Amino acid sequence: MTGFGKSFCDLPNKKITVEIKTLNSKQMDVNAKLPVFYREKETEVRTILTSRLERGKVDMYINIENIGGYAECSINRDVMKAHYSELKQIAIDLNENPVDYLALIMRMPDIYNTNTEEISEEEWLALKQTIENTISKVDEFRMNEGSILAEDFNIRIALIESLLNSIEPYENTRIQSIKDKLWKNLNDMLEATKIDNNRFEQEIIYYLEKIDITEEKTRLKKHLDYFKNTMNSEKSQGKKLGFVCQEIGREINTIGSKANDVDIQQIVVQMKDELEKIKEQLMNIL
Repeated sequence: MTGFGKSFCDLPNKKITVEIKTLNSKQMDVNAKLPVFYREKETEVRTILTSRLERGKVDMYINIENIGGYAECSINRDVMKAHYSELKQIAIDLNENPVDYLALIMRMPDIYNTNTEEISEEEWLALKQTIENTISKVDEFRMNEGSILAEDFNIRIALIESLLNSIEPYENTRIQSIKDKLWKNLNDMLEATKIDNNRFEQEIIYYLEKIDITEEKTRLKKHLDYFKNTMNSEKSQGKKLGFVCQEIGREINTIGSKANDVDIQQIVVQMKDELEKIKEQLMNIL
């Protein structure tokens, strides 16, 4: 599920910005980009993210802005000269026009020697709280998106229920239509006096039992109710809703294959269309 959160923390000599973005994914996939002097806390940061955000593709960025103070930093001249010589030789070999090599080299992180102290306990607690605040904003973003999706699901489940109820008027006419068709075929093949009416009625009953969709309709209704109940659970139920959709689809397909009626099959197509829209959106929830 998509989510976004951004929080700030002001310390005496620096400003910390934490930004978290999430996308849907079957597993938990964390990509945490931390400043060099926070690397020692990367494991703890990942633990916080995985414990709070369940699953999804999570990108977290931490940016530090120095305020009123300067980090001790020097340029590694040997590395810088080596880069310069290498770039210049490559340009000559490729017969390229000279460029501003210095501007390119200054963007390379390995030319800087930064002397940093270990992160203090006070700073770590401030960073940790900022991360927690950002995660709360991501959760709020997800909740808002989830509410919109839940409303859409309710509408589509209601449409499937309405379509299911609309099948009933066609069932009685379907039975009579099948009976008339079989009777006509028998009359065309046999003399009327040779037809055993009792046997004919038995065959009709047997045939109608084979194409009866009462059980499928009942199971489909229960699956739709279960989908709604599961969706209203406070826990994340994305995977379970996916399994319920599979069962709903199975019953709809069986109704379509047993219907033997054009009108009912058209209703089945509409139900399938609504179910596919639900499945597409299920990929976006936890």
